[in-house]
Amino acid sequence: MFDAKLTLVSHHLCPYVQRAVIMLTEKAVPFELRYVDLSAKPDWFLAISPLGKVPLLIVQQRDGAEMVLFESAVICEYLEETQSGPRLHPADPLARARHRGWIEFGSSILSDLWGFETAKDEEIYEVKRNALIDKFGRVEAELKDGPFFAGGTFSLVDVVFAPIFRYFGVFDTITPAGIFDALPRVAAWRAELASRRSVRDAVTHDYPDRLKVFLRDHDAWLLKRAT
Repeated sequence: MFDAKLTLVSHHLCPYVQRAVIMLTEKAVPFELRYVDLSAKPDWFLAISPLGKVPLLIVQQRDGAEMVLFESAVICEYLEETQSGPRLHPADPLARARHRGWIEFGSSILSDLWGFETAKDEEIYEVKRNALIDKFGRVEAELKDGPFFAGGTFSLVDVVFAPIFRYFGVFDTITPAGIFDALPRVAAWRAELASRRSVRDAVTHDYPDRLKVFLRDHDAWLLKRAT
């Protein structure tokens, strides 16, 4: 499987796609990106995506046969199991299970983040803001000396949280939400991940502009809050 041709079906803003891109970059695996417009999903995409979502990983095997993987967790686990490069899961089963739990927790943060960024009034905005503060507070209590979730080793938990933190790099240029003000360990972790090449290169250069367009299209309160 190491010589399989990999094509990642992507969307410019999807944080789940970013997980796969970071994984592939960390492991120095060649791959192609194919972007899709999720507001006008083409037939070829719907034919191979059971959930109508990205990411998809198209694995073209040596004999030319193609297999399509969907769901970012599945794709990342596949890459961890089949590709060379640094191991991003702990070898110890208990530590690995713990990491998987925090990966799921990261996905739950993305659910709250969706409500935060699409909130159309101050009341919902504040509810979602406080929910994020509470969840990141739980992460703060779990972090140790850093610089990464597992100390000195970059792991799949870092892969999952890096796209989450990226949102706030854009939000803070509009109106600071103060979510990390009382969370020094999370703030330091966020800064460390933002400086990593695989994280920086996981999106196109116009990501901030695209996210701001998304906010305008959803009549986001945080844009009104900034005025």
